[in-house]
Amino acid sequence: MDSIDKPRDACGVFGIYDYPEAAKLCYFGLYALQHRGQESAGIAVANDNDIAVHKGMGLVPDVFEMDHMETLKGGSAIGHVRYSTTGSSTILNAQPFVVRHRNKSYAVAHNGNLVNAWELKNELEESGSIFQTTMDSEIFLHLLVKNMKFGLENALVEAVSKLKGAFSFVVLTSKGEII
Repeated sequence: MDSIDKPRDACGVFGIYDYPEAAKLCYFGLYALQHRGQESAGIAVANDNDIAVHKGMGLVPDVFEMDHMETLKGGSAIGHVRYSTTGSSTILNAQPFVVRHRNKSYAVAHNGNLVNAWELKNELEESGSIFQTTMDSEIFLHLLVKNMKFGLENALVEAVSKLKGAFSFVVLTSKGEII
């Protein structure tokens, strides 16, 4: 079997909603998904109408020590372990990504490959978007925020409709909603 035909793992995403120790449960979820990515790990938690995030390079137990977990209080969380398929292996590209738009925060974790990423990135840059990373995941965030005037659900539908490829996203809002 050619190596391109063999099954491959690339990233893992996890989400937990309405659980008192969401970050702790998210940690264990990411630990179980560690085989899908050993490059970096991150957890974002909704708390007090904001999002706290901790991420770092390396394995889940190395990134999250007890003092990190104590700062991640909240009832909803998303997490990500990374195996890079696009973008360089740096802390800047570790997920979840958090963006703020009109006094609300959104965290996004992504697994997959967007085959039209660079075409979309060029279109977004021409319309004024500024990118902070080399990841295709950031393109989704720009598409989401661009359409937020239509509400979160409609913005998600519109953003996803522009993407081509195989992918999954988990989105956390500062209100603690997970989509």
